[in-house]
Amino acid sequence: MSKAVEAVVFDVGRVLIHWDLRALFAKLIDDPARLDWFLSHVVTEAWHFEHDAGRDLSEMVAERKLQFPDCADLIDAYATRFRETIPGPVAGTHDLVRRLAGRAVPLFAITNFASPFWAEYRPTEPLFDLFGDIVVSGDEKIAKPAREIFTLAARRFGHRPEAMLFIDDNAANIAAARALGWQVHHFFEAAELEADLQSRGLL
Repeated sequence: MSKAVEAVVFDVGRVLIHWDLRALFAKLIDDPARLDWFLSHVVTEAWHFEHDAGRDLSEMVAERKLQFPDCADLIDAYATRFRETIPGPVAGTHDLVRRLAGRAVPLFAITNFASPFWAEYRPTEPLFDLFGDIVVSGDEKIAKPAREIFTLAARRFGHRPEAMLFIDDNAANIAAARALGWQVHHFFEAAELEADLQSRGLL
């Protein structure tokens, strides 16, 4: 039997909002084969993760443009049009957040999100006004699944890890949180999450 949950902690990308580099670059690259190559070799999720972890954007872009000079304009688009990689909310999860907030469940988030991109995106999404605190990897220069970001989050949120439910779509992040004593939900879809929240008496 799980212990009582005092607070719910969400991941952001692919739990609350869709995030897909292809959503931007499919507008800029007509050839499907070249698009696949570009996302596998130039602006990759692994490269983007360096920015999430706190690496300077201008340094990353300058280095990448030296490596791939024929893609300079596209690499610039990564830096200037990031919001276009966020096509919209994940179906159903915003409603769950609002329902939890309506029941006065403390809400928090831990997100791998580059600091300048978060500063640009956050004001556009009022859902995050419902959260007591959000730990952003780019601000802290620590990214999930590093244990340090979970330790920092528990200290900031003011609840013991075992009293918090952490929700994330990434298996490595879930494993890291579980190893540190957090209760966890590996996210796939809102309906499964809703059932889990109901079983815990949170909804």
